[in-house]
Amino acid sequence: METRRSVFAGSWYPGTEKECRKAIEGFIQESLPCPGDGKKKAGGIVPHAGWYFSGKLACNVVQCLVQEGIAPDTFIIFGRHLRPGSSNYIMEKGTWITPLGEIQIDKDISQRLISEFPFQIETGSRYEPDNTIELQLPFIQFFFPEVKILPIGVPPTMVSLEIGRRSAIISQELGRNVMFLGSTDLTHYGDNYGFTPRGIGERAVRWVKEENDRKIVNLMLDMAAEEIIRESLKNYNSCCSGAAAAAIAGMKQLGAKKGRLIEYLTSYDVRPDNSFVGYAGIVF
Repeated sequence: METRRSVFAGSWYPGTEKECRKAIEGFIQESLPCPGDGKKKAGGIVPHAGWYFSGKLACNVVQCLVQEGIAPDTFIIFGRHLRPGSSNYIMEKGTWITPLGEIQIDKDISQRLISEFPFQIETGSRYEPDNTIELQLPFIQFFFPEVKILPIGVPPTMVSLEIGRRSAIISQELGRNVMFLGSTDLTHYGDNYGFTPRGIGERAVRWVKEENDRKIVNLMLDMAAEEIIRESLKNYNSCCSGAAAAAIAGMKQLGAKKGRLIEYLTSYDVRPDNSFVGYAGIVF
């Protein structure tokens, strides 16, 4: 069985099991209350910056998916920084190893999807480094140690929504209890990203928080998958809108009706700088 190695452990997040667990336990102590309506959770939207900036928020989302007596068999995780003309990506089988150990790929769902859609297939020895999915894996392993995963990369196109929907339907046909994660950061603002429509300083920060990011967050909360893609391509407020929209399409297929915002913040809140990024943690 091929094993995919961690690329970002030791840089974007801690490199040892002890350090990862200590960091996660610290995030738990700082976590905000979870939506408490008692309904079954379908998944969430998580950010994927280094844990220093957004690890607490991503951890909080995964923690909020824990429900007594209900454990998913598989997390279907959509991510990757892709353009509209990019290919779809999937890891078909094998395992992915992090400092917390190996996590198995759900090959039954992956093989069904591969039979229906074109994918670039990644393996344990042939893959492109990807922070959007890897940074979520230790959180999943910590809270759901027996779960499998299916990592999928999709571009911001309407076909990606059908991949999300079909992944939910296939999972149900296979008798899988699944949850979805869509991994995306929001507006990348500043000279570092070549995007400064409101100059620099506090005025720019307010615009990102109160206007540009708020537009895309509201669409996510409303589960408006098609509009998420259109909005991001117009206003550059989601770096992985295909992933977010596909995950939301899958969760909608499972019966989710509305998202709940746990927290929104920016890297400016953590470390002020003229170049900064927005993050949202949402549970459905």
